[in-house]
Amino acid sequence: MGILIYYILPFTLVLGVLIFFHELGHFLVAKYFGVRVLKFSLGFGTKVLGKTIGETEYVISSIPLGGYVKMLGEGEDESLDISEEDKARSFNHQHVLKRMAIVLAGPVFNLILALVIFCLYYGFVGDQIMLPKIGQVRAESPAAKAGLKKGDMIVQVDGRPIQSWDDIRTWVQQSKGAPIQLTVKRDGKALVFTVTPEVSQVSNIFGEKKQTYLIGIVASGEFQEVELEPGEALRRGVVKTWEVIKLTLLTIVKLIQRVVPIKTLGGPIMIGQMTGQLAQQDFSYLIPFMAVISINLGVLNLLPIPILDGGLILFLLAELIIGRPIALKKRELAQKVGLAILIALMAVVMYNDISRLLGSGQ
Repeated sequence: MGILIYYILPFTLVLGVLIFFHELGHFLVAKYFGVRVLKFSLGFGTKVLGKTIGETEYVISSIPLGGYVKMLGEGEDESLDISEEDKARSFNHQHVLKRMAIVLAGPVFNLILALVIFCLYYGFVGDQIMLPKIGQVRAESPAAKAGLKKGDMIVQVDGRPIQSWDDIRTWVQQSKGAPIQLTVKRDGKALVFTVTPEVSQVSNIFGEKKQTYLIGIVASGEFQEVELEPGEALRRGVVKTWEVIKLTLLTIVKLIQRVVPIKTLGGPIMIGQMTGQLAQQDFSYLIPFMAVISINLGVLNLLPIPILDGGLILFLLAELIIGRPIALKKRELAQKVGLAILIALMAVVMYNDISRLLGSGQ
C-alpha cells in the first residue's frame, strides 16, 4: 500500500499532468487554426478508456509514458487521400508558420505550466531563505583572521542590509578581492569587521574547477520562511523558471562536452523514485518538482532531433526558407536516425536507473 500511495500514484499524477498540458498545447493551437483533431490520447498502446466528443476522440491508453494528438492529414500518406473539401482543415495543408506554431505549442505549454506553478507556489507557500548566519569559520581564512566566529549573524555588507546567505555570496564575488566591511550581530551587539576575500579554487555543480572569491565561512543551514507579496511572488516565479531553463540547457551542453558523465542521466524509474521520496517527506514538495520536470520536458522536446517536436520544427523551418517541403525520403531517413538516437538514449537511462536501483538496494 505504501508503494502505491507514495510512489505509483505521485509518479502517475506528475507524469499525467505534464503530458496532458504538453498535448493540450498542440490541441488548442490546432483548434485555433481550424485543424481537425481526430484523437487526443494520454499514453500509448491499447485504449483503456475513450469517449468521442464532437469530432475528437479523447483516449486514455495503457502505456502512460507519453501521449499524442492525431490531426487530420498529419501523415504524408493521409494528406494525399484528403478531399478538396477537407484540405482546409488538414494539418499538412496549413501554412508552414501555422504548422510550426502547432508543433511549438506543446513544449511552450510545458514552460508556461512551470511558470504558473512557480508563481502560485511562491504566492501561496512563500519562500524559504537561508539565514546569513555563520555555521563554521575555517582556520587561517580571511574571516578567521578578521575575528568572525561561529554563530555570528551577518546583517550588513559595506553598509547595505542583507537578508539571505546568497546576498553574502553575491557581495563577496562582486568585491573582486577588495576589502569589505561586514556588520554582524553577536550576543545582542553589532560589531563591524573588515575582511579581504581571497581567490580560491572550487568545484561547480558540474564538477568543473573554477576560481572564485571566498572569505572562509560556511552557512549554518538555518532557514526562515517568508511571505511574498503577489508582485514579488510573480517576479520570483519568472526568475526561477528562467534559472531552471538555463540550467537544463547548460546541462545538455555539458553532457555533449562530456563534462557531465552520461551515467548521471535518469529516466522514468529515477523520476518515480524522486516523486516517492518527496511524497514521503511532504506532498507539497511535488508541486515545484513538477515544475522542474515540466521545464525539462519542454526543453528536451525542442532539441533538433527528428521525431521530437524540435526536429519537426527544423524541417518546417527548412521548408519556410527553401519554399518547399523537404523530400519525403530524406525526412524518413532523418526520422529513422532520430528514432535510433532516442532508443539508444532510452536504453542508457534505463540501464542507469536499474543500476542505481540495484546499487541502492531499493
